Amino acid sequence: MNRLAEATSPYLLQHADNPVDWWPWSDEAFAEAKRRDVPVLISVGYAACHWCHVMAHESFENEQVGALMNDNFVSIKVDREERPDVDAVYMTATQAMTGQGGWPMTVFATPDGTPFFCGTYFPRPNFVQLLQSVATAWREQREAVLGQGAAVVEAIGGAQAVGGPTAPLDAPLLDAAAAKLASEYDATNGGFGGAPKFPPHMNLLFLLRHHQRTGDPGSLEITRHTAEAMARGGLYDQLAGGFARYSVDAHWTVPHFEKMLYDNALLLRLYTQLWRLTGDPLARRVARDTARFLADELHRPGQGFASALDADTEGVEGLTYAWTPAQLVEALGEEDGRFAADLFTVTDDGTFENGMSVLRLARDVDDAAPEVRARWQQVVGRLLAARDTRPQPALDDKVVAAWNGLAITAIAEFQQVAAVYASPQDEDANLMDGVTIVADGAMRQAAEHLAAVHLVDGRLRRVSRDGKVGEPAGVLEDYGCVAEAFCALHQLTGEGRWLTLAGELLDTALAHFAAPGGAFYDTADDAERLVARPADPTDNATPSGRSALIAGLVAYSALTGETRYREAAEAALGTVAPIVGKHPRFTGYAATVGEALLSGPYEIAVVTDDPAGDPLVAAARRHAPPGAVVVAGRPDQPGVPLLADRPLVEGRSAAYVCRGFVCQRPVTSVEELVAELG
Repeated sequence: MNRLAEATSPYLLQHADNPVDWWPWSDEAFAEAKRRDVPVLISVGYAACHWCHVMAHESFENEQVGALMNDNFVSIKVDREERPDVDAVYMTATQAMTGQGGWPMTVFATPDGTPFFCGTYFPRPNFVQLLQSVATAWREQREAVLGQGAAVVEAIGGAQAVGGPTAPLDAPLLDAAAAKLASEYDATNGGFGGAPKFPPHMNLLFLLRHHQRTGDPGSLEITRHTAEAMARGGLYDQLAGGFARYSVDAHWTVPHFEKMLYDNALLLRLYTQLWRLTGDPLARRVARDTARFLADELHRPGQGFASALDADTEGVEGLTYAWTPAQLVEALGEEDGRFAADLFTVTDDGTFENGMSVLRLARDVDDAAPEVRARWQQVVGRLLAARDTRPQPALDDKVVAAWNGLAITAIAEFQQVAAVYASPQDEDANLMDGVTIVADGAMRQAAEHLAAVHLVDGRLRRVSRDGKVGEPAGVLEDYGCVAEAFCALHQLTGEGRWLTLAGELLDTALAHFAAPGGAFYDTADDAERLVARPADPTDNATPSGRSALIAGLVAYSALTGETRYREAAEAALGTVAPIVGKHPRFTGYAATVGEALLSGPYEIAVVTDDPAGDPLVAAARRHAPPGAVVVAGRPDQPGVPLLADRPLVEGRSAAYVCRGFVCQRPVTSVEELVAELG
């Protein structure tokens, strides 16, 4: 009996009709394996995963394979996005056993959850042979299997250990991290390393802050060049906005087409901050259109943001997105079709499969003549309308707390910068206004959804779907990302309740996730016990739980003046510092927060009767140093600690600038404020 029909996970629901007797992750599944005295087969993936779909079609939908699995195993299907704790433990085991990891992940374990054989994708003939071999080994070589499992558990226990060496995350370490990134930088194509190439959003956020603090031009150039290369390549959707998960090549031409919420949230922050610091028109456009993508394509009305758009459409990668020259002519006519083919590098040979091309922007059109920009945008609109008639990729519509936190923070920052640069004279001022309105609504609905649905009895739940919260408990990254988001929303809105909620989440994390020596575990002390308790300090596709929590602690401490949260952040950063200088590509968010602490962070309060239009507020947000917090509102506004006991100066608006809890005299002119922030 397949037991997935009632799951909240779209990934599990994709397997609800398989001939496999799937169980969801549960104590009952392991009890059944113990009763039958058979191994457990744990299959881990996620809804937008291309090779997960391939293995499902080849093996899990096959009656003979299903019978083989049912006869010899208890099979458990896990959504890695819903249960990142389970994924982390068994991914560490897979990497320890095979030297690599990925999804789908295939793990064979004893009835107590101890892994003894791990792998990833297996073609059906190999998978059938593997099933037969493991079943035989379990019956005939049980002692060897158990010994292998014990060795794997020992290895993953060491990999997830806490209480290791610590060091201050100081300026020399951050300088070394920036230098190491520069040495690994692909000066030709942008980014770091070779194929496949992932968008290095957190590393670029770090380099932007490093440039702000030190004035290093190299850090800014690496960021600017990589941001432009990604935005003009196939990684970026040239019609609708939004970024794909990664590029299969080293030059950003052909993407793996899935679009993840977390990537687009972090990239929105990157392009927003690049726009803020440089005024770059490409960064402005990409930030605007990425915010629009989040609000239009991923936001679920009245809820939060969905997790992802699938890599496949009707089982085919790129079916929605790729074009031939003839298709462009069919959609646009002969003249505009040739114009589009030239502009978007669509050739007869193609850059993708079967003579198809992924759209790339061949030239910089953001600074082109007005008539060229107008034609480009008109062509984009017509192509998007034509593309909308094609089959569309499936949506993974579950709401993940941590990723929604990242999106809320990104949109809050985008709203602040958009207000700084707002100008009725801009040719697309109406478009920008429209995007900020819908993005603001989506952001607020997502925050309300997290507060009303995901917070249950004072604890955070990981996922929801269709407005109903799931059972999986929130992990450390959920608490950190949501707390940071609520701090960002407090700064944008001046509403005290968001700061109160952030403090409650941080207090829960400090009480239930703390580990020896200032570190943190990824799961709570009262969470389900796994074969190891994960505590990964490294940033990968998303900030680690530790880095996310540190960011929340730093922001909350700056907004409230409560030093114990800063002390906890500094201690936790000390546990990551030994990795930062040596492996900065895997500590980008930790280094980003480290730059904020090294900078201060600055605490900027603007007392004013017009927080939306006061030039002092715009100057504070435009010139804020790395990681600074900025609040604006009436003196002694309830729920806003930074505005307490800070009056107007002779009836005029005033800015109060503090750094590390040490304050300067209030200033009343933009020039004085900019000088203090310089």
